[in-house]
Amino acid sequence: MTAKAASRQEIIMNFSTPPSVDDVTVMAHQILDSLPDELATKCAELILELEEFPDEATEQDMDLSSPYELLALFRSGKEIVPGVQKKVANGEDKIVIYRRPILDLWCETGEDLATLIREIMIEEIARGLEFSDDDVQDMLRRHHQGML
Repeated sequence: MTAKAASRQEIIMNFSTPPSVDDVTVMAHQILDSLPDELATKCAELILELEEFPDEATEQDMDLSSPYELLALFRSGKEIVPGVQKKVANGEDKIVIYRRPILDLWCETGEDLATLIREIMIEEIARGLEFSDDDVQDMLRRHHQGML
């Protein structure tokens, strides 16, 4: 085992049943603790929620044709609706992870579940914090290199 592999904290999960809400929540919290530095500094107070699917209001707001289309959603506590700033920023930033759509994608792709959730979270948080597409791609690229 290499020193790099030994120093990396890993979750080893073999599922005989689909990962539960608790399983995915544990993975998501561990991912929050290991976000790229530029995200971690802005996410110290980030709230993590896990839901099975987006609710009807979110589906309508996002104009989804299926609840499986949305994997995660970053909500800024500083916005009433996307693009409209509150006068008093008393809300908290939150990421909502949607378990069933992620598990469906996991089944389709066959990727490692923790890797898939990490990529989804990095992309959603970075876009929610208005990082550029190039910055998001750079974070994802570094994430992949860190996994090798």
